Amino acid sequence: MTDALLHFEDFPVGEVVTYGSYKLTREAILAFAREYDPQPFHLDEEAAKDTLLSGLAASGWHACAILMRLNCDGFLSNSTSMGAPGIDEVKWLAPLRPDVTLSVRRTALEARTSKSRPELGFVKFLFELIADEKAVVATQVCSIMFGRRQAP
Repeated sequence: MTDALLHFEDFPVGEVVTYGSYKLTREAILAFAREYDPQPFHLDEEAAKDTLLSGLAASGWHACAILMRLNCDGFLSNSTSMGAPGIDEVKWLAPLRPDVTLSVRRTALEARTSKSRPELGFVKFLFELIADEKAVVATQVCSIMFGRRQAP
């Protein structure tokens, strides 16, 4: 039943919601790096000490993947999401270390209905990936397309 799903109208501009819990392990950092981003500061604690990161840190792309998972679990899988036309901005603000617990703070920045497809609307969000309920380690700004509850 689509009425139970979140629609375009369910994301008022200015709304801030926090959700998710993901424990990032050293093993997960190493496994992701071996598969997708095999740079020394993501793979080797000794080599990482002498880099700008000053120690082992997760790939920024790993942070993006975790953010996506938390967003799917937090709201996208229970919505009329039709995907996104792209990502406006990604920032990696601080090294993402092993043994932190990550959550997301979502802020609805803008909302507009589609001119060419009035049955859907775009909501622009700021997503902040937060480590241990304190430090924002990454941000992403993007618009997501949602079905409208009151589609013409």
